[in-house]
Amino acid sequence: MLRQALLFASRKGGARRILETAPFTGDVVRRFVAGETIEDAARVTGDLTAEGLLVTLDALGEDTEDGGRVEANVDHYVALLERLGESGLGTRAEVSVKLSAIGLSLGEELALENARRICGAARSASTTVTLDMEEHTAVDATLRIVHELRRDFPDVGAVIQAYLRRAEEHCAELAYEGSRVRLCKGAYAAPDAVAFTDKEEIDKSYVRCMKVLMAGKGYPMIATHDARLIDIGGALAVLNERDADTFEYQMLYGIRSAEQRRLAGKGAQVRVYVAYGSEWYEYFMRRLAERPSNLKLFARSLVHRA
Repeated sequence: MLRQALLFASRKGGARRILETAPFTGDVVRRFVAGETIEDAARVTGDLTAEGLLVTLDALGEDTEDGGRVEANVDHYVALLERLGESGLGTRAEVSVKLSAIGLSLGEELALENARRICGAARSASTTVTLDMEEHTAVDATLRIVHELRRDFPDVGAVIQAYLRRAEEHCAELAYEGSRVRLCKGAYAAPDAVAFTDKEEIDKSYVRCMKVLMAGKGYPMIATHDARLIDIGGALAVLNERDADTFEYQMLYGIRSAEQRRLAGKGAQVRVYVAYGSEWYEYFMRRLAERPSNLKLFARSLVHRA
């Protein structure tokens, strides 16, 4: 119930205004959001990669229906990628792009065209792009765009959300050689008809999906902070005789940082999902919805600072 309430609040303007103007909110937001500018993103990326971690950068600003903002978002990603290339960070950092930020609500063809431009900039920077998955209503369009992009950019990453009932089916379709697939639990509200809502059922789906991806010929990206699922992922890698460079773990910036470094220290590939930008509200609320401990952290901070 708490998760659903937070996800509902993430789409409400009134709740947004209250949180954005609340005293001390900024201190806690910085726990999960790495600043607002490209320079902030580059600085954090440099720090993380110096510690042996990989990075994926998300320039916040989704659900965009204004053509001018769409163009500005695309230009921003191009500039970000140019910055990564110039600083030599492209071999250690990629970008994550939400299609709703680059025109999906204005048409699938526009989103595809803009994604092609970003992918071209990524190639010039010696890196690549992963297309984030969003609301369940956008799944089919997102996967179609992934398929089209891979004709020219075969290293484009796809994302599958384990809470969706068709997740295992999608993983089986994507578990082919060269296919990069991020598996996450999912952080959007969805009806029972298309999604599991019980935590145990979501976890079971996640394990089923991991089994498919780890047994396949693609490149699994195991995105979770759940210690048990991380252990299962490691066991599946051993079972399927996977070398450390044939899959990776992914975790969010600001969550379980010590575990990120522990895994990397053992030789695993660990990528940190780093979000930045001024449009942080929806992203932040989904982080609270994903983990009750995040909400407790936020509440404790407000009480302490007050």
